[in-house]
Amino acid sequence: MSDSVAASSEARSPSRHASATAAWHDLDVRLAAAGIDDDADDAFATWRRLRAVVGRRATVVDLYALVARQRGLAASDLPLPERRQLAEQAFAVMYPGFETTPGSDRAPEAVEVVPYDPAWAARFERWRERLATELRDVAVRIEHVGSTAVPGLDAKPVIDIQVSVRDLAREELYVPPMEALNLQLRSRDAEHRFLRPSAWLPRDVHVHVCVVDSAWEREHLLFRDHLRADSQARDEYAALKREAATTWRDDRVGYTEAKTALILDMLDAATK
Repeated sequence: MSDSVAASSEARSPSRHASATAAWHDLDVRLAAAGIDDDADDAFATWRRLRAVVGRRATVVDLYALVARQRGLAASDLPLPERRQLAEQAFAVMYPGFETTPGSDRAPEAVEVVPYDPAWAARFERWRERLATELRDVAVRIEHVGSTAVPGLDAKPVIDIQVSVRDLAREELYVPPMEALNLQLRSRDAEHRFLRPSAWLPRDVHVHVCVVDSAWEREHLLFRDHLRADSQARDEYAALKREAATTWRDDRVGYTEAKTALILDMLDAATK
């Protein structure tokens, strides 16, 4: 998941995750429901209007699609540099205060989804111990989140860890201790900090810092627990991940954003 606010009230909830919202996942259906003419020349302005109506259901992939259709292309056929530029524009809207830190770029890496590995749990435990030692009482909670935290679920072989702190703005309390573990602050926004290994190291872990008891914290734990408890949801999500990894193999943002509609559906189901 990439956003942290609650799903828009316009994001309709399914009885199960497929049939009831399949049409609502379609970009043209959402544009029509929002009363938006997608023939407008300014695709970004169209996307912003859509996001104002449907909230998180307007994704970066939708922005790709709006730009691509003006040229008769599929969204994934846009040149990668152009997609990256569009994603940066979108993030400024999606994540208030979003910025990346200088010198935190990594070389391009292909998206790869692999079968679940039981060793992921032990990898998390090793990272949890290292983080707990460095952060001490700054870390209120350290949780294994994301797909590697769900037994039986295919995933990218990267451990996602959520660290909850009392004051997100006090970066001096948690960034230097994580830097001692060769983690680098990649991005910040109003609700979240994202750290990953320095560029010369393997991308084996992502650390997400949020405020304890925040919407960001609750939502990521809720989604993890829903997948752990619901085998049908887990299988459906795994199938989508494999499809998205094929379509967006060269684009980690596209891969993540392609999963948004189903994630929101499942969060809606989990809160009922």
